[in-house]
Amino acid sequence: MIQLTVRLIAFDLDDTALRPDASLAPETAAALERCGRAGILLVPASGRALSSLPQELLGICGVSYAISSNGAAVTRLKDGERIFERKLSTEAVVSVLGAFPDMLPECFIDGTPYSDERYVADPLSYGCSPAYVGYVQSTRTPVRDIRGFILENADRLDGLDLLCPDLETRERCLLSAKTLSGVYVTSSSPRLVEFAAPDAGKGAALRALCERLDISPADTVAFGNGDNDADMLRFAGLGIAVKNASPKCLSAADRICGGNFENGVAGALEELL
Repeated sequence: MIQLTVRLIAFDLDDTALRPDASLAPETAAALERCGRAGILLVPASGRALSSLPQELLGICGVSYAISSNGAAVTRLKDGERIFERKLSTEAVVSVLGAFPDMLPECFIDGTPYSDERYVADPLSYGCSPAYVGYVQSTRTPVRDIRGFILENADRLDGLDLLCPDLETRERCLLSAKTLSGVYVTSSSPRLVEFAAPDAGKGAALRALCERLDISPADTVAFGNGDNDADMLRFAGLGIAVKNASPKCLSAADRICGGNFENGVAGALEELL
């Protein structure tokens, strides 16, 4: 068995460390707590906005920093200071909205998500999984005219998402998005196409955090499941994909652990410990 010196563990949330119902299993919480008490820095790394991260997770020992909005920001949790930040340009925001005039967007500004009031009122009609209805309605700030709101705040956006009612729509949007310049394009969910600054991404954010803390990539472990986790897994000394991960994420991984439906992250953490 390869012996690792683990100083930092970065982990995706939805469909990775969280169960299919978006909750944190007691087994996973306990394994993370053990890692934190062993002196390992724990870093949630999510496509979610900062304010949408589960509070129970942020209270676990060792969770001192968070990567949010697909790597648009790294925040030191004790004082809320952003130690890394990459915002979309106004030109990129206008370009995305113009390229997808019929799609309903949402946006993240300074760690807070804003969505159209129609989506917040009825997430299921816009492709939201039933397991995430409560999450959407409890975290999104509703806006009457989301496109107008985004344009008014175009120079402040951490990220911009397109809500896709089905997988076919997502694939079509992803293909069209590849023609746009000045954006990082990814997808963490069958219902989302996500845009961030071109130098954002979870991998870039984790690199910036490691450089700041003088932690070698060789001393890091990263867990993920989505396309947006692939660059983070490649950067880490040990990249672990849950077995329910996307093909792109699986191809970037050094190892595969159990799925999120069987607390795979908890099992892998116990092995590391």
